[in-house]
Amino acid sequence: MTYILVDTANTFFRARHAVRGETELKIGMALHTTFQSIRKAWNDFDGSHVVFCLEGRSWRKDHYAPYKRNRQESRDALTVSQQEEEKVFWETFDDFTKFIKNKTNCTVLRHQNLEADDLIAGWIQSHPNDDHVIVSTDGDFAQLIAPNVRQYNGVQKTTITHEGYFDEKGARVIDKKTGKEKEAPNPEWLLFVKCMRGDTSDNVFSAYPGVRVKGTRNKVGLTEAFEDRTSKGFNWNNLMLQRWVDHEEKEHRVLDDYNRNVTLCDLTAQPGNIRKIINDTIEEAIEQPKDIKQVGVRLVQFAGSYDLNKISDQAQSFAEPLNARYGGENVSQAVSS
Repeated sequence: MTYILVDTANTFFRARHAVRGETELKIGMALHTTFQSIRKAWNDFDGSHVVFCLEGRSWRKDHYAPYKRNRQESRDALTVSQQEEEKVFWETFDDFTKFIKNKTNCTVLRHQNLEADDLIAGWIQSHPNDDHVIVSTDGDFAQLIAPNVRQYNGVQKTTITHEGYFDEKGARVIDKKTGKEKEAPNPEWLLFVKCMRGDTSDNVFSAYPGVRVKGTRNKVGLTEAFEDRTSKGFNWNNLMLQRWVDHEEKEHRVLDDYNRNVTLCDLTAQPGNIRKIINDTIEEAIEQPKDIKQVGVRLVQFAGSYDLNKISDQAQSFAEPLNARYGGENVSQAVSS
C-alpha cells in the first residue's frame, strides 16, 4: 500500500503565494494546486489511499508557552485588506475540508489538540510496512524521510527521498550554491540541529544560542557532539553541560533546553498521553472506512462552485485518488501497539 499523506492547510495556504492578483485568483490557485498535488503524487507513486491531516490547537502550547506565539503577532499586523483576504481563504478552506470529509472516501484526521505533523508521523508509525508520500512544503518532515517515506512539494514540484532531491521529471535537483546534485537529507542530523538551534518559525528558542557547527580547539561544536551522540562521551557532555544566561539573567543548561526542544520538535517523541491521542484518533478514523458513492460527480459540483474548469474537464483523473477507500490490513494491531 502507498498512502498519500496531505498536510492539508500547508498545501492549501502555501499555494496562494504562487500567484499575484485578486483574492479570487489566489483561491483558485490554492484549490487547483491542492488537487493537482494529490493527483501528481497519486500517479507518480502509485497511490492506494489518500489521508488528509488537519490542524487542531497544538498540545505544544500547553507544554511550552511561547510556542507559535509569533503567529498571532503576524496576524495582528495584517492590514484591513489582508485580513479580509485571510477571512475569505479560511472560509474556502473550511468549505474544502467539508468536501473531503463528506463527499470523498479519503481518510480525514483531526483532533483538537494535535497538529497535522503529529498525525502524519503517527500514521507512518502505525503503518510501518507500507510506503508513504507526504504532500507538504514543510521542512520539518525531513526528519521522517526513510526508504519507505518521501515528501512531495507541490509548489516547487520536487520530491525528497532518502536518495536525494528530484524534480518533476525525475532528474536530480542541482544545488544552486554548490552547482552539484543536492544531497539526500540526513534526518537524524537535521533533527539534532533543529533541537539545538530551535525553530524561529514556531518560536522555539535555541538550546545554545551562537553554537557553531564545527568546533574550535577550545570549544565543541554541533558536529563533534553529534558524532558522539551514541556513546555520549566527552564531546557530547562538553556541549550539553554548558550553561548560558539569557537577556533576563536566567541561567540555562544546554541539555535541559535541548530535551525540551526534542519533545517539541521530534515527531516521534511526543509525551505518552499525546501518543495515545494520536493512536486513538487514527484508529477511530479507520475503524469504519467511508463508502461514498459518485465521488466524481461530487467533485464536479465542488469544482464548478469555484470555476475550476480544468478539474471539471478532467474530473475522472482528479477523482480517482479521492474515490479510493481505505483497505489496510493488520492496521488496528499496529496502531494499538
